[in-house]
Amino acid sequence: MDTPLSTIAVVGLGTMGTGIAEVLARAGREVIGIDISEAAARQAVAALEASTARGVQKGRITEGERHDVLARFRTFSDLQAAADAQLVIEVVPESYEIKQQLFRELDAITSPTAILATGTNALSVTRLAAESQHPERVIGLHFFNPAPAMKLVEVVSSVLTAPPAVEAVTALARELGKEPVAVGDRPGFVADGLLFGYLNQAAAMYEASYASREDIDAAMKLGCGLPMGPLALLDLIGVDTARTVLEAMYSESHDRLHAPAPILKQLSEAGLTGRKSGRGFYTYAAPGSQAVVPDAKTPQESTGATAGRTVRSVGVAGSGTMASGIAEVFAKAGYDVVLAARSQEKADTAKGRIAKSLERSVTKGRLTAEARDETLARITAAGSLDSFDDVDLAVEAVAEDLAVKQQLFATLDKVCKPGAVLATTTSSLPVVACARATSRPQDVIGMHFFNPAPAMKLVEVVRTVLTDDDVHATVREVCGKIRKHPVDCGDRAGFIVNALLFPYLNNAIKMVGEHYASLDDIDAAMKLGGGYPMGPFELLDVVGLDVSLAIEKVLHSEFRDPGLAPAPLLEHLVAAGCLGRKTGRGFREYARR
Repeated sequence: MDTPLSTIAVVGLGTMGTGIAEVLARAGREVIGIDISEAAARQAVAALEASTARGVQKGRITEGERHDVLARFRTFSDLQAAADAQLVIEVVPESYEIKQQLFRELDAITSPTAILATGTNALSVTRLAAESQHPERVIGLHFFNPAPAMKLVEVVSSVLTAPPAVEAVTALARELGKEPVAVGDRPGFVADGLLFGYLNQAAAMYEASYASREDIDAAMKLGCGLPMGPLALLDLIGVDTARTVLEAMYSESHDRLHAPAPILKQLSEAGLTGRKSGRGFYTYAAPGSQAVVPDAKTPQESTGATAGRTVRSVGVAGSGTMASGIAEVFAKAGYDVVLAARSQEKADTAKGRIAKSLERSVTKGRLTAEARDETLARITAAGSLDSFDDVDLAVEAVAEDLAVKQQLFATLDKVCKPGAVLATTTSSLPVVACARATSRPQDVIGMHFFNPAPAMKLVEVVRTVLTDDDVHATVREVCGKIRKHPVDCGDRAGFIVNALLFPYLNNAIKMVGEHYASLDDIDAAMKLGGGYPMGPFELLDVVGLDVSLAIEKVLHSEFRDPGLAPAPLLEHLVAAGCLGRKTGRGFREYARR
């Protein structure tokens, strides 16, 4: 294993195998591409030719360098071609039988010192290694799709893997310009172990008709900054592939969150496997196309829809960051806003925060001084909710405490005029419980803004079983006027975003608690392998561990799923007062301001 990895065989020239071969050839390795399908081999060569041609066109490589890359990639249909390789990377279908047979054949062909790497993201590396005559040389090398672009490579060791093999492939990954993360052998490893549980929950949410596919995907893109929504991502990965990964994860964890949602089986067995088949959760222009086309489930522009109520003035209750942000959003959109707090001093402070925010926008050239002055002039700071007597829409943004919110809604019920819409910005509490604190529950709805409200485009519009149609229509119309994207969801814990986000965060904490991977490796894996703007522990420290724990408890209480129980490590940190950035210490330590 001390031999430099200069000649590398890639077995399986599908999308992933072709991408890995390109990465290796561009990095100066001699690449032996092997596939039983000559058509797949030709397609792999054509893909490399096209990719390198684009590189020349964009000035990234010269024509001579392109010629050298293409010369380093040779394809064969016989596994015997791998005889002289120092490293073999298999990317054949996710089947124990297929992979085990391949490893047995490679034992008879390759040198005993050659490293055999599996590209599996779902199967046990240990079980595959046990089939080899030299299990110490078998390792997992999990690239992410598309391999040329994605920086993450998970290096997976089994209890049988020899340290020199780990060192050799880790060094190779770095030489390829990748970020290797060392992980142990369990289905899904780090990135897919967290990602597929989240995708599964999204599929189950859609299957339960809780929200439309478009709203689920929009919510996770706009609310979490993800590059793709979960259902679109399932179509890209392949519904059948996702089902295989989840089956492998569930067989080990027995966690219901990993039990594949029935819709994944239904779509797989119907051949509706996503983009590659032309239809999955969405319908595509053709097999392999990324262009989504309308189908029977595409939302239609409704004619004769219920008209909303007229909204000219808005009351915002609260004095915190969220309240001032929401007030700023409404005022910028031209609404007269009453910003009410528990005292005039708190209300004035909140308006002062808005003034600073608007000034920053002027400094950055996003807002004119005239628009700043007009926006501030629309906001009236008040020290009492009595000033809400003539508002058309009242939005509460006070502490996430049900008793506090119910008391506030009881006051709004007395103060606000008949026909006023009453909205709560709760992220996890039952909207209907707020509604029942009034004598007009039909006028109450959820408007869950995301922080910071001026920047975040998403608003979750939460109807209760008592909300009137025209109240729902009013809020959707208002969202359009304040340039927010509304998504409809029912009144259950977490709505869309938190119901999908926080179990993912909780599972990341469990990984650390079980000493499976480090904070840094998990954060790196999700940013580099999943396209997340922040790693789970970075995000938890920003959100606040106490807030995260409260949401986890609400989700666990509502759905009664053992897999949603808060991770013990999260509870311990909160009990110790380590709440994240706001206290200077959470999962990491921060410099005191």
